[in-house]
Amino acid sequence: MQIQNKIYTFEDVKNVYSKYIHNKDDLARIEKAYRFAEKKHEGQVRKSGDPYISHCIGVAEILAELETGPNTIMTGFLHDTIEDTDTTKEEIQKEFGDEVADLVEALTKVTRLSDYKNVEFTAENHRKIFVAMAKDVRAIIVKLADRLHNMRTLQFQPEHKQIRISKETLEVYEPIAHRLGLYKIQTELEEIALWYLDRKAYEEIEKRINDTAEDAHAALAVAKEDLIKILEPTKIPFTISDRVKSVYSIYKKMSSKHYSFDQIYDLMALRIITDTEQDCYAILGYVHANFKPVPGRFKDYIAMPKPNMYQSLHTTIVSNTGRVFEVQIRTKQMDEIAEGGIAAHWRYKENSKYDPKLEQQEIENQLHWFKDFVNITNDDLDSSTKEYVDTLSHDIFDANVYVFTPKGNVICLPAGSTPLDFGYRIHSDVGEHVQGAKVNGILVPLSATLQTGDIVEVMTNKDAHPNTEWLNIAKTNFAKSKIRRYLVKLNADYVREENIKKGRQTLIDSFRERKINADISQALTKKVLQTFKVDSPEELFLMLYGKTIQPMQIIEASEIEYTGKMTSEQIIESINSRNHRTNTSDPIVLANGDTVMNSLANCCTPIPGDEIIGFVSTGQGVKVHRKDCPNINRDGVQDRLIEVKWNPDVTKKSEYPVDLAIECHDRDRLLIDIVNALAGMEAKVTMIQAKLHPSNKTTTVSATILAKDIEQLGHFMHAVNNVKGVYQIRRITH
Repeated sequence: MQIQNKIYTFEDVKNVYSKYIHNKDDLARIEKAYRFAEKKHEGQVRKSGDPYISHCIGVAEILAELETGPNTIMTGFLHDTIEDTDTTKEEIQKEFGDEVADLVEALTKVTRLSDYKNVEFTAENHRKIFVAMAKDVRAIIVKLADRLHNMRTLQFQPEHKQIRISKETLEVYEPIAHRLGLYKIQTELEEIALWYLDRKAYEEIEKRINDTAEDAHAALAVAKEDLIKILEPTKIPFTISDRVKSVYSIYKKMSSKHYSFDQIYDLMALRIITDTEQDCYAILGYVHANFKPVPGRFKDYIAMPKPNMYQSLHTTIVSNTGRVFEVQIRTKQMDEIAEGGIAAHWRYKENSKYDPKLEQQEIENQLHWFKDFVNITNDDLDSSTKEYVDTLSHDIFDANVYVFTPKGNVICLPAGSTPLDFGYRIHSDVGEHVQGAKVNGILVPLSATLQTGDIVEVMTNKDAHPNTEWLNIAKTNFAKSKIRRYLVKLNADYVREENIKKGRQTLIDSFRERKINADISQALTKKVLQTFKVDSPEELFLMLYGKTIQPMQIIEASEIEYTGKMTSEQIIESINSRNHRTNTSDPIVLANGDTVMNSLANCCTPIPGDEIIGFVSTGQGVKVHRKDCPNINRDGVQDRLIEVKWNPDVTKKSEYPVDLAIECHDRDRLLIDIVNALAGMEAKVTMIQAKLHPSNKTTTVSATILAKDIEQLGHFMHAVNNVKGVYQIRRITH
């Protein structure tokens, strides 16, 4: 491969777009955009030493070759002005209108992946590309032209950047070009990227192609003559051309299917172009009648187009000379779309009223996958960046199974997908209420694997909801993500309701202990709620359960009268003068085994197994702390401490809240992985939140979990400590 740094001039670009744009106003606006960009980029140079404007001209030239409209070409000239000069959107808006300004801004918001500065290529950059594309497909066409021109000048970059940028090109840009049917751009991106990533393999394949080229073209010429002799008497209009498979296509097939070079049957192909679909099938009949077709090698992309609108008949034959060829048969319109994809279908038509919103809607209707892409982009805003990009890569760009709704709409899914994935692809609400499915009119389990051509119907029921088994059934990332979120929310709602019940019961028990003859609703006045800064009794019950407040605080705030209020000295004397009494219900007892009204201190959240001490408070009984709690090791409190212990005779094991601080190196899916680790240990999480520290790229995850004792807590902490990125976990003392 010879990579040349071809420098285009404005006149070169003008010669291309002047062939299909003739309106004087449009021509003047395009030239005005060029002059504007030239002035703004004046003095800027590229790594090659060329003026920076040469890049803008190169991008515009690619767009003109695609026969895009005036505004798109203008965007090509202007796409870096906001990013790299002092130009504002308002300035572009004033000079060139809203449409061009919006497009340039969309490309600016996509962090410039083509400028080769010290930019970290992250999933967030890619997400911005996809979001811009979902709003206006012209933004990604300009971005592809931008990337292609940068690939053409990649030789001026250091080797490590050549590798990094080439990998990103194959991972992000090539799949988009393929799905949009931009064959020429796709092929050139692939070839250049492979040249930098595996030059040895590229040169070996290129040499094999060149070594066989003479024989191949001679054999193609013979087959071509044979076909002409067969088809001319039929009076069917046709033209025949030939092509040799690209280096990257051969490399990919050899790598993915472990083929040798000699096993690539479609290395050489004859392409027959005719007028109508009927002519295509008629020509196919003549080809099969006169040549031996290779079994299993016929593909009808006319009846079942590819997701990028590609249509053609493909068959592989053995010629009269014994050589194996692929024959492609299609109409002129199909051939234009095969070469130019979406750009050919929506090629600029002068004197027709252009409506970008209408064009976007037409694209969604014509490109079945694009509608799914837009839906996922709009419906997946709360997912992590990496999760979103992974979903698009797997569910959209890798989709190769095409099924139908009962109304005949095509749904594209990745291999292995099930009716459950189909339901979620239709809509999240449909997926969450799937009860059963029919494939080709026959009832099937939700785990059935769908095949291309299946007609799929899902039955829904408002009482049907996701369960953990659905995670094993679903194959698409989008469906799995929605199921996981539903289950997490369901668990959180259940835990909250249980905690409200327990908090309420705590207050009821406290009323009984103090022989307060009143309903707790009488205590929960508006004044009480305002005192604790909550809006509802349920929030107060949650605070009680979490030990944020004590029942006695509510009783005193409510001003309900009760008897038996004692000073701390009286409480200690009363406790020590009691007769010994054991029980099997209280988790904490005095050192002598006697019962005492107590509550766990919220500052250090002790649990069974911790060494504990009691602190006699006024009106709230004995507050139980861990012995290492700083709040009971300060001056002036020693005379109010009393020995307590965990009751060894207790029969019912309770669960106790523990506050944890988890220190981590920040990464995508960190919080999800921590929650999954705890869920795997069947730990109940009542609160979890994360705080990012941008200065050192670390995150502190705060969590409250329920544990029966110190041993179980140790297991939970060990599971979390094994999560990738976690480097410290500790209990919190407030």
